[in-house]
Amino acid sequence: MPNRAAPTPFDDPRLKKRYYAEPTTTRRVVMGLMRLLLPLIMEMRFEGAAHVPLQGACLLAGNHLTNFDVFPLQLSVPRPIFFMGKEQLFRNPLSDALLRRLGGFPVYRGQRDQWAMDHALALLQRGRMVGMFPEGRRSHGQGLRPGKSGVARLALQAECPIVPIGIAGTDYVFKRFPRRAPVVIRIGAPILPLPDEEPLELTDRIMFAIAALLPDRLRGVYA
Repeated sequence: MPNRAAPTPFDDPRLKKRYYAEPTTTRRVVMGLMRLLLPLIMEMRFEGAAHVPLQGACLLAGNHLTNFDVFPLQLSVPRPIFFMGKEQLFRNPLSDALLRRLGGFPVYRGQRDQWAMDHALALLQRGRMVGMFPEGRRSHGQGLRPGKSGVARLALQAECPIVPIGIAGTDYVFKRFPRRAPVVIRIGAPILPLPDEEPLELTDRIMFAIAALLPDRLRGVYA
């Protein structure tokens, strides 16, 4: 599906919808099902969960292999993730309603989407954990792409830590069926924005931290 231009503040349909800042019943049911179903197709291993702050605002920043990433990622951390997703996923009314109840909110990629940034900042100001993929799109196992500066700009504005995440193996899901795909989620130590640090400098620190958590084949431009 092609990208669309972000709507103006005066005709943005997102202003008429409800986006959730608390875990919903739908979320609890879906994640309960994921705990039962994902082990059937993934052999999951989680490392470094102790690095995740148990309360307060923080950003999760990980590499992005497939649309499956968000589910094992959520299972790997001890608190709810409110996640930014491409607006194409929200075009269908059913998926839109489901994703919003799961804590998702849409972003128009390839352009400055101020609504998405403002919504993410509002979640951080309420002490929530927001998940983002700084590459901006899936790599399909081809290695890390250059990082966008949105995560860094949010962290600097909210003065919150960034937790780097390395995701490996979700690009093999269903390719080895009926064998389970080995999926490893590695969580690194939080990165704190420095005083007067520029967004591009912080973006580089985030991306190299993600690369350090990945196998060589997935490090891409940050090898």
